[in-house]
Amino acid sequence: MSLRFFRFCVSVFFALSVSYAVAAVPEVPVGSLPAKRTTDFPWMSVAMWDRMHAEDVLVAEHDNVDVLFIGDSITAGWDPALWQQHFAPLKSANFGIGGDHTGNVLWRLQHGAIGNIKPKLIILLLGVNNFGHLNETPIQVAEGVARVVQQLRLAWPASKILLNGVFPFEESADSPRRQEVKELNRRLAAVADGRRIIFKDYGGLFLQQDGSISAEVMGDYLHPTKKGYEIWAKAMLPDMQALLQE
Repeated sequence: MSLRFFRFCVSVFFALSVSYAVAAVPEVPVGSLPAKRTTDFPWMSVAMWDRMHAEDVLVAEHDNVDVLFIGDSITAGWDPALWQQHFAPLKSANFGIGGDHTGNVLWRLQHGAIGNIKPKLIILLLGVNNFGHLNETPIQVAEGVARVVQQLRLAWPASKILLNGVFPFEESADSPRRQEVKELNRRLAAVADGRRIIFKDYGGLFLQQDGSISAEVMGDYLHPTKKGYEIWAKAMLPDMQALLQE
């Protein structure tokens, strides 16, 4: 089984098992601090998380990477055929791990995932798990994402960062979560400088005319289906190509 197919399978298990656990909000947002995964989930053990991180460390140490994808299950779950068609030719690596919040990604970057690679472009989509796993506010989530961006800039000051707005989730346009995502994305837009850090919000492309989300594009109203990934790829690729050619 290939590593990419393995990660795709893990993301599917995550999509089928996702739940939004409510936890007490800490005085210091957990998502702003580096944090190793310590909780076993039914769809991913800590040992599996360790293995996936170790595989990323090997890629970071030895591979030639021009485009680096970083994030959670939505990044990890790219359809293998779409990945091979659109991103493999760009010498891309996928450092998405299902269930990660911003603190987990910070920890991974600080424990080997930077390695020796020098990506020209970094694709970052992160933050939705800060809502579900940490019960953070949009302000706290934005701070966590900003910390990740800061770490990326320190590691790769010459790289461009395409910062994706967090996708809308839950079926109804009236869901309170939708407003939280909108507020978060307004704050993420302010993280961008328009030169090295470019913010793009593709989330509206997943919505129907009434603002609801169809199971055809997000099977669980959170994770894109193959059709959803096709929508994302079609929208993002021109921006990626433009940034790589600059």
